[in-house]
Parts: sequence; C-alpha cells; structure tokens
Amino acid sequence: MSTVPQHQDITAQRPGTGSGTGDAPAWWTDAVVYQIYPRSFADSDGDGIGDLGGVLAHLDHLQDLGVDVIWLSPIYRSPQDDNGYDISDYQDIDPTFGTLEQFDELLAAVHARGMKLVMDLVVNHTSDEHPWFVESRSSPDSPKRDWYWWRKPRRGMEAGAPGAEPTNWQSFFSGSTWELDEASGEYYLHLFSTKQPDLNWENPQVRAAVYAMMGWWLDRGVDGFRMDVINMISKDAGPDGHLHDGPPVDGTPWGDGSASYLCGPRIHEFLQEMHREVFAHRDAELITVGEMPGVTVEQAQLFTDPARAEVDMVFQFEHVGLDHGPGGKFDPRPLRLTDLKASLGRWQEGLEEVGWNSLYWNNHDQPRVVSRFGNDSPEHRVASATCLATLLHLHRGTPYVYQGEELGMTNAPFETIEDFRDIESLNHYRHAVAAGADPETVLAGLRWSGRDNARTPVQWSPGENAGFTTGTPWIAVNPNHEVVNAEAARAEPHSVFHHYRRLVELRHTEPVVALGDFTMLVPHHEQIYVFTRRLEDVELLVLANVSGEQVRAELPDGWAGTEVLIGNRADAVAPGEEGLLRPWEARVHRRTCSGAAQG
Repeated sequence: MSTVPQHQDITAQRPGTGSGTGDAPAWWTDAVVYQIYPRSFADSDGDGIGDLGGVLAHLDHLQDLGVDVIWLSPIYRSPQDDNGYDISDYQDIDPTFGTLEQFDELLAAVHARGMKLVMDLVVNHTSDEHPWFVESRSSPDSPKRDWYWWRKPRRGMEAGAPGAEPTNWQSFFSGSTWELDEASGEYYLHLFSTKQPDLNWENPQVRAAVYAMMGWWLDRGVDGFRMDVINMISKDAGPDGHLHDGPPVDGTPWGDGSASYLCGPRIHEFLQEMHREVFAHRDAELITVGEMPGVTVEQAQLFTDPARAEVDMVFQFEHVGLDHGPGGKFDPRPLRLTDLKASLGRWQEGLEEVGWNSLYWNNHDQPRVVSRFGNDSPEHRVASATCLATLLHLHRGTPYVYQGEELGMTNAPFETIEDFRDIESLNHYRHAVAAGADPETVLAGLRWSGRDNARTPVQWSPGENAGFTTGTPWIAVNPNHEVVNAEAARAEPHSVFHHYRRLVELRHTEPVVALGDFTMLVPHHEQIYVFTRRLEDVELLVLANVSGEQVRAELPDGWAGTEVLIGNRADAVAPGEEGLLRPWEARVHRRTCSGAAQG
C-alpha cells in the first residue's frame, strides 16, 4: 500500500500573480482543480438535465476526493445553442440550472468545505440573443454596432452571393465564420456557431463592460475564472478595419483564418489591462486560467510570467492534437508515445524557470482518455486509467480532473447520428456527408473524437440512468454504468477513484510533486514513460508502462530497493524486480539524496 509523507517546509520562487505574499509559492501550485459540466453532472429536479442542486448534492464526493477548486462550465442564462457557451446574460443563472440564490448557496457550501469555485468566462463571443447583440443588430447606426465585428460584403460582390463573405475563414463549427444579416446587408463574425457572434475587443466600451461583469462575480465571492478561448479576443485588423483572408483549407471552399485571431497583436495588452482593472486591487486568493488553442511554449512563457501580470496558467492543446490525422480531429491516428513525451517534456522544460503548466487529459471538449490513450477493455480499464493519472499528476503544474475521470469513465457507444447532441459533431456530419463523405466513416470519427463522449451523464450508481436523473436524460447514459460507477468505485480500495484520491493527497503533502524540477528519461522508448522530479534533497522516479504488454525498464543507478511512494497495482513489487513493469503499471519511487552530488 502506498504511503504519503507529511508536508515539508519549503521556500521557493513563487509563480503567479496577485495571490499570496513574498517568496511563498502561489496556493495553486499544490492544488487540484475539478471541472464540472453541470448539464451532465447530476440532476436534482428530474427534468433530465444536470443542475446546481445536483452539484450541491455531490459536494461530499469532491471533498472526499480531496480537490481544492471546482470549475463550473457555463451556468449563465443562455439559449443553449452550444450548451451554455452562448451567453445571453452574464449576470444571471439559466433556469435550466437554477437561480442566483441557489448559486449563492452552492458557493457558500463549497467555501465551507475549504474549496474554491471558479467560473467559466466566455467573452470572445456572446449569444446572438444577448441584449448587446440585439441592440447592435438593430441598426447600422446603433451605438453598439461596433461592439461586434460587422463588415460589408467583399468589394464588388452582392451580399449573400457565394464568396461574398468579408473573409474566407472557416468556422470551428463548419462553414463560414460570417453570417449575413438580411436587414442591413452586412455580415457579422462568428468563429463558432452562427448564434455566437464575436465581441469586438478593439472597442474600449466592450472591455469596460466585460471587466465590470467580472468584478460583479468576484464581489459575489467567486475565486477566479477559466477563460474560454481567451487568446482569440484580439483580431489582426488593418488600419481601416480590414481583416485578412487565410490560406485555403483542403477539400473546402474556406480558408484558415487562425493567423488573424490566435494570439493577435493586442492580446497581451488586453490581458494586462484586464489584470489591472479586475484583479490587481483585490486581496484574495484568486486563480486565472486562459484556454489558448494554438499557443506555443514561447507564447505561454509570456502569458504566465508573473512579472507581466496576465494569467496564472494556460490550457494548451498540443498534446491532445497528437492523434489528429491530416483531416483534423475527426480523422484520428494512433498516438505515438514518443510524440507525447516530446510534447509534454517540451512544456515542462519551457515553463520550468518562468510561468506555469496546466495538466489535463480530459475536459468537456475532449474524448475520454482511458478510451483514447489507454485501454477501456474490462481487462485493462482500471490499470490504464490509473497509469495515465499517475503520469499526469506527477508532472509539474496544476492538474485538472474532469467529472467522471476519477471513475475511469469511457467513451460512449454512439450508434447513429441521432445519438449525438453536440453542435460541432452535428454540423461536421452534415457538411461532410453533403460534400460526399461516407456516412459510416464520418460516424467513426465522431465516435472516437466527438465532444459528446465527455458529456454523457456522470455514473453515480449501477441503477436506472446511473443515478443521474429520475427523468429522461438529455443524452443517453453509457450502458457500462452497471460496472463503472461511483458507488462501486468508492467501495473498492484499489479503484480508479481511490487512486486519484491518493494522487491528490500526494500533491498536497509532498512538495517535490508540486515544485520539483523535471527530467525526462528514455525519451525514445515507445512503451515506457520515465522521468524524475527533484526538490532539494528529495527525488522521485516515475515509471510507467503505457502498453498492454509486460516491459522491463533499466532502473537508473541508486534506485533499486527504494521506497514505492505510490503505485497502481495492489500487489507489491518483488525485491529485485523493480525494473519489471506489468501491463499499464505505474509506480513512483522516492529517495533522499545526499548533497548536491546526487543532482
């Protein structure tokens, strides 16, 4: 059985901004965040949709897991075109999820348990039903017209004609990023759904309104924000407001506009201004996390450098794009472990001296990692889920656990397109099939990579609807809930749940896990993932067999016979067999070094 040492007193250079004092590490360096997608977490009123009452009813589960922060995906008032990421009122709760009074009750209960609560900030775009956009759309002369990106048709072309869109950009949700407003004959920009028009951050009134809204939530007691696609808020527009075409996307009439909206020319200016206006004057332990598709290590160093006062950490997407084929996320290819090690290792090294990593396998936009990078068969599901968890949580950074990940939840067996609910998947299927793609091939890609895999209801029990709802769930429950569920996991000492609990506890009690340096070993091996962590005189060796075959690894000198701090196998390692790794086995060895010569 693994043991967890008591907390050691340490001093280290503190990463982060606005949280803590002096040289003490920021509080979130040894914290673990748990993401809740409320629609799929737990339903308290029987309408088939998760809600705040359901979250409140399961706080003890999260407290038992030991997490420090709860991040709520959007619960604001919304038409739910993109499941809440299309917001029509930033300062109210959607009736689907509850009321502001219920939110206040939940926030108080979270704080009473010693946890913090982070809201999802979605300010690259609003809903087209937000009063700001309704006013903006009302007339070209509206005072809020410039709050969004309105543009005339391409020069010399008539509005609505094929190719008349102001740029050739392809939407993340298929088709053009431009939607024609028949009344004015102008187009508005939407990088995502047609019902998600992009805000124009070039307008200082927009920024002031967003900052005021953020302050309203912080005054209410929330502990920070996860910022949705925040590196898209600055667009690269010419002096006359002109936006630029992007290179063609093969097989489509559209172009890739990402060079004009990923980490645009004013992004650092905007985030520094946000920090000054919203966070700098607050004496509170807050956290800011920027979701940044396409961000590089070098850019992340700037975004998360404490001296620049922008955000505390970023979500990067490099490692979750390694299994994307030439056709994108719905054209999957097998993951090469060497690619994963190269990617994660590069981020560990790049943010070692300045900045901070976010660590994640899963979220509401990613398929389940045990099905994706592990093996979800009955034989290997628990071992591969706990192996991957061990790897991630022993890296340097703040780990994020997505609901159900701690249970080893798997991808769902979607049979037909009617089983899907996500707008991205539905639009992709419609456009791909209309362009001549084989429907079964398209469905295979959706089954593998579709976002609905993360959105099937949390499996609380083996009973009807997995204990998620007494009604009809908004999306089908995974039929394997009879085996994979919280009730069974909590009762089994060696379950995925209890392994996650031990990993969280380890981060809280062993400073080297949070702050130690990182050294990758055997980077070119395709089955084993090995690295060391070190802080002062404490060193960890992390060994993982990321395969279904038994593998022998050569232990570095001095590690034979050392303490096994934590492992994912119930049976102990035989003396002299520390280098033998069974299928999906992961172990963490610990030793105390004697002086600098060990380094």
